[in-house]
Amino acid sequence: MKKILIIEDEESILMALEDDLTIEGYEVSCAKDGLKGFTMAKEQKYDLIILDIMLPKMNGFEVCKKLRQDGIMTPIVMLTAKSQEIDKVLGLELGADDYVTKPFSPRELIARVKALFRRVALTQQGIVMYHFGDVEIDFKKYEVKKSGKPMYLTALEFALIQLLIEHKDNVVSRDTILDEVWGEDVCVFPRTVDTHIAHLRKKIEEDPANPKYIIGVRGVGYKFNG
Repeated sequence: MKKILIIEDEESILMALEDDLTIEGYEVSCAKDGLKGFTMAKEQKYDLIILDIMLPKMNGFEVCKKLRQDGIMTPIVMLTAKSQEIDKVLGLELGADDYVTKPFSPRELIARVKALFRRVALTQQGIVMYHFGDVEIDFKKYEVKKSGKPMYLTALEFALIQLLIEHKDNVVSRDTILDEVWGEDVCVFPRTVDTHIAHLRKKIEEDPANPKYIIGVRGVGYKFNG
């Protein structure tokens, strides 16, 4: 049974998420402030963390940042306020794997959770090791090195780069990326792909503005050269 930690201070949202996820068969733990959530995430092993941004004692950004700095690579879904695009971008830069905008339906959140678990499973299949330029990826161990130094990729970024590598030299459409990485039952805008590609480029490309490995094909999608 997969274990999920919810860090959320709004009682109604917390209780609804706990009930819905428990019904889906997950083992759920809860924290009502960022500091307690951070401590629980460090002391216990979870398969996924659902993390609100606006929290007492320690906000969601700080929780995410400190977990990644401490080497906790548990996938994180952040809960953001409606239309706060900067929150989504910052969350991704700090190491979050996905985000859901409030207000959201239980079905949407559960679909995102299942999609994230599928992405994690994807990286445990197919290609095990891959090397290009000064980047080395171990998909089995969830490890990446650039110029010999460890580098962090989110579960989504692992699935994204693996998909592109598996279709090396061939264009993968945005629709295909959405279906394969996010899942057909998850409602995500195509431009979300572009946002994640941009973040991935910042991590693996020497010059993200002039990418060498992840090449965009206008109006279609992306292909991997490497």
